[in-house]
Amino acid sequence: MARAQNISPQTRLVLSVLARQPQAWRHGYDLSRETGLKSGTLYPLLMRLKDQGLLESEWRQPLQPGRPPRHAYRLSAAGAALAAAQAREVPAIGASPIGLAVSS
Repeated sequence: MARAQNISPQTRLVLSVLARQPQAWRHGYDLSRETGLKSGTLYPLLMRLKDQGLLESEWRQPLQPGRPPRHAYRLSAAGAALAAAQAREVPAIGASPIGLAVSS
């Protein structure tokens, strides 16, 4: 599991978004829209979290014919534990850890 200290605000934000529905598979594009993170920040972060065992990923078949498969992500058990620990450390006052409004 990744160290609890030195977690970037962007990582905290992604973990908090994924923790809302820890068993749901999420596409990077959806995570980008919800977090406001650009792809150059989000996708390397998702790859790092996966390499650290905090995320599971898989290729998902498209819902519409003719579209390519897409990667989907969800929290692993270790990722869910880290997200819960981070949630206890960050005050939940209707804002994300980096100050962006997060919708429920």
